[in-house]
Amino acid sequence: MRPDHPIGARRAVVGDIGLYIILTVSAIPFVLPMIWMIASSLKPESEMFAFPPSFLGSSVRWQNYVEVFTNFPYFHQYFNSTYVAALTVIGTAIVSTMSGFAFARIKFPFRNTLLVLMLTGLFLPIETEIVPLFQIMNLLGLTGTHIPLIIEPVFGAPSVVGTFIMRQAFLDLPAELEDAGRIDGLGWMGILWHIGVPLAWPSIATVSLLTFLSSWNMYLQPLVFTGGTSERWTVPLGLDQFVDFMGRPYWTLQMAATTLAVLPFVILFIWLQRQITEGIATSGLK
Repeated sequence: MRPDHPIGARRAVVGDIGLYIILTVSAIPFVLPMIWMIASSLKPESEMFAFPPSFLGSSVRWQNYVEVFTNFPYFHQYFNSTYVAALTVIGTAIVSTMSGFAFARIKFPFRNTLLVLMLTGLFLPIETEIVPLFQIMNLLGLTGTHIPLIIEPVFGAPSVVGTFIMRQAFLDLPAELEDAGRIDGLGWMGILWHIGVPLAWPSIATVSLLTFLSSWNMYLQPLVFTGGTSERWTVPLGLDQFVDFMGRPYWTLQMAATTLAVLPFVILFIWLQRQITEGIATSGLK
């Protein structure tokens, strides 16, 4: 006869089961809209608001995804968002890593004051800054291009957040490693590149993902800076174009386009989730 489990082990199993049930129920409000969006993107348009509602329509219509690209310039907009986000991530990661290292390891006058001033700028919403930013970009002849969509985040709020995250990561850099680098003849840039960056890679991944999300979701900046040509739009602006000549939305095409819009972020998060967890933990963000 099989012996009974110890009471402590039994309670642990029951506790784990209860925890999984709570987490599963808590995840439903977040997962259900995603599932409904994907299912709706594969329905015929006539069944979008059928009653009683159902996840699956009478047929699976993959043609919705084809029409997103053939009937609208969504490919151009998707490409625009992709390369703008990629360049923004690279630029922000470089600026944030270098400035975060400087604030954490290099002693210079008023460094804490400058950091506080930078963080204070985060309280200003983009709506209060968009007019002077447009005037500056227009004076430089950059309106009607994607360059402002790259410059503004690299030297704006995403880099400030990234600088704070990287500073917290570099504060935990052991002084012994820095001293060892100096003995080997490394300067500040050498210490950053050969010692700091490898140890802070999880935080860099966190900054990169947050920057990608911020750049990919930008709406006001592309609307102001890129002009009225739909081929220069990015994905958030492109999601507004799936309407007929009377302004009525093609709901299934909007769901298909939105599904494609969230796909890169989901892939990146799955790919970098371990580094993101480590980066948040080591950066002191609770």
